[in-house]
Amino acid sequence: MDGLLNFNPTQALWLAVVLPALAAVAISLLGRRPNLREAVTLVTAVLVLLQVVGLLPLVLQGHRPTLDLFEVLPGLNMKFVLEPLGMVFALVASSLWVVSSIYSIGYMRGNREARQTRFYVCFALAIGSALGIAFAGNFFTLFVFYEILTLITFPLVTHHGTRKAKAGGRVYLGVLLFSSIVLLLPALIWTWALAGSTDFVVGGLLRDKLEGPAVLGMLALCAFGVGKAALMPMHRWLPAAMVAPTPVSALLHAVAVVKAGVFTVVKLVVYLFGFDLLRDSSAAAALVAAAAFTLVAASVVAIGADNLKRRLAYSTISQLAYVVLAVALIAPFSVIGAVLHLVAHAFGKITLFFAAGAIYTAAHKTEVSQLDGIGRQMPMTMTAFAIGALSMIGLPPAMGLVSKWFILQGAMASEQWLAVAALVISTLLGAAYLLPIVYRAFFRAPVDGQGEEAPWPMLIAMGLSAGATVLLFLMPDLALQLAKLVVG
Repeated sequence: MDGLLNFNPTQALWLAVVLPALAAVAISLLGRRPNLREAVTLVTAVLVLLQVVGLLPLVLQGHRPTLDLFEVLPGLNMKFVLEPLGMVFALVASSLWVVSSIYSIGYMRGNREARQTRFYVCFALAIGSALGIAFAGNFFTLFVFYEILTLITFPLVTHHGTRKAKAGGRVYLGVLLFSSIVLLLPALIWTWALAGSTDFVVGGLLRDKLEGPAVLGMLALCAFGVGKAALMPMHRWLPAAMVAPTPVSALLHAVAVVKAGVFTVVKLVVYLFGFDLLRDSSAAAALVAAAAFTLVAASVVAIGADNLKRRLAYSTISQLAYVVLAVALIAPFSVIGAVLHLVAHAFGKITLFFAAGAIYTAAHKTEVSQLDGIGRQMPMTMTAFAIGALSMIGLPPAMGLVSKWFILQGAMASEQWLAVAALVISTLLGAAYLLPIVYRAFFRAPVDGQGEEAPWPMLIAMGLSAGATVLLFLMPDLALQLAKLVVG
């Protein structure tokens, strides 16, 4: 206990967000010295992870580290409060920053990418923004960092500077800014007008302040206003952003951006609406239907996509819908499953994108139809891919089985048969678009002779993320403990 007393939680909250910004400055100054530039990236990532891990025992013991920043208007202030759900997101983002940094060194050098300094600067700022979202103590703080994350990742999406990259960037920025400004911002203002505050409250800030159709209206503004959650039709930005380098795809799909989206949806459902308010209205059923449609429709599109990154992008849209569907069920098991799937998807999907980038770097292949025998040429890469695929489908020995089992249990316990059907169908479709890739890789003859593995930093990163996917299946206790604290 003495160690906890000596640990300054307020300082840790502040440092976790500020250190990436300071690192971005140092990285920009070291642009001509790549070894030092990347050393700063790695050291800062580790330091940030240590700050977050240091906060974990306090949160598990029921403490809620708080940092009041400043007030803009009465009832509208910037504030950090770390609770169990934010702890989950912070652990995911900070740990995967370390892994992504190792991978990025191999990828960016192996492909001789231009503008590497800008890449590392924006990546660091994106992680700082994601941690600001994780620590947000109110809707206003969350919205501010959510918008910063959108803007700071735009240069990453357009990294290559080609016409195609710029077009993808316009779609990315257009959809995310439209959804947040036209839908999410009015929800924020409406919340402030109703409650005189935007603070997140256990049981829901709005539980006694909304009723009838207003609940559905507010929930629609929030669910579709959080464009990063990629509920259809707010999903187009995600496949459009696949023009970016693979480390950026990993950031978008696993580390920060889409995780910020589904985290925000879960956070708003739990602490803005509250379970009781949604359980007593028809709004949650409408969100279940929207998520179920997205879950199945995105899986169908993924089956027909030959480009590997495009197939994985639509897989992400489907997997995000699992989280939204789970929290919309308002059942204890399903909400636990939603939190666990934040973790499962993060580690499983980053493994898949790492593998896709390794294939491109070592074999210069981008299409599923080109992958015959690639597992014999790149066995480590495709073994990691297979583990990530098993997690996305929900098969052992991968974490995705644990999270999907809880979601299915919640759907069955609440007799939400539409959700049950969507879960079963999407699982079968997931197997249909992922397992053939594994089959091609290992059970068909190579078409172009011998190949080689990707650079060693990429293999280390893949090994870490794939290993974590299996380890989380074997030892899910910490994630499960945090998830149960979210339910209360």
